[in-house]
Amino acid sequence: MGVFIYPELDTERLVLRPLTLADGEEVFRHFADADVVRFMDIEPCGSLDDALEIIQFHLDDSGCRWGLFDKAAGRLAGTCGYHCWSQEPVAKAEIGYDLSAAYWGQGLMKEALAAVIGFGFERMGLGMIEATVEPENARSLRVLEGLGFQRREELVGGLVYYSLMAPGRIGGRGQQ
Repeated sequence: MGVFIYPELDTERLVLRPLTLADGEEVFRHFADADVVRFMDIEPCGSLDDALEIIQFHLDDSGCRWGLFDKAAGRLAGTCGYHCWSQEPVAKAEIGYDLSAAYWGQGLMKEALAAVIGFGFERMGLGMIEATVEPENARSLRVLEGLGFQRREELVGGLVYYSLMAPGRIGGRGQQ
């Protein structure tokens, strides 16, 4: 894959830009909230160092984590992005996301993910995007289903697995 430069993405209400270590304070405030990490496999941040570790993890991974910055307020509303990007047997990555409680119920995550999904298919050349969700996370289930992700019937490790095929691929959205 080589080095891939992830650009800033723009939506109606958000600027998505790759997180850097300079975002540590905002990432700390965001991930210190137990409501934000409730359905994630991390504990709430207890220190700035915890936030910097989260950012560094994503910098070292083959994917990207964008900060979702509210255009009106100029503050971090959440994060989303890809991890576990692989090319074999089909180019795919897992999408992950989180949103501060103050922004819940406003359609911001669907707006952000639509831009990230489009980027994944069009610029990264992904053939499939995957997601995992805890069954109790009703908001996340609705977001994925609203974006056209297909749910697998079986639970694996207590998680619900979803996938979205690139347009034009068998099972892809927009397929007739």
